[in-house]
Amino acid sequence: MADRLTQLQEAMDQLLKQFIASYHYIERHHDLEKFGPNDKIPDLKPEQPKEVETVEPEKFKAAQLELARDLVTTEQQIEYLISSLPGLDNSERDQIQMIRDLEEEIATAEQQRLEAVKEKDEVLKKLDSLINMIRRYK
Repeated sequence: MADRLTQLQEAMDQLLKQFIASYHYIERHHDLEKFGPNDKIPDLKPEQPKEVETVEPEKFKAAQLELARDLVTTEQQIEYLISSLPGLDNSERDQIQMIRDLEEEIATAEQQRLEAVKEKDEVLKKLDSLINMIRRYK
């Protein structure tokens, strides 16, 4: 589950970066237009840096469309990751039963481990006694 949560966090971070990059692109490359009759577009002096570098309207629209598609794609990835998280389709009772089943599996595995340790100890004792017998006959 942590892996899915990590993927979800990374996708959310990516979406945030895409939002910021989209905003920055639109802010830097929009057309200089007046919104009202009293608005003025200031004349820049030659040594003054441009605040906005306008691009052709077709290129700007195409870039906006591409940015929007990227945002939608990332959002769909996030929705998929959220839908694949455990627990969304399971009731609390189902989740509790899954936990009980896993606890039983763990108990069974622990019992098998303890039996294997016991068997190992018995084999080691037999091996030790055989080694001692061999030493006596030398």
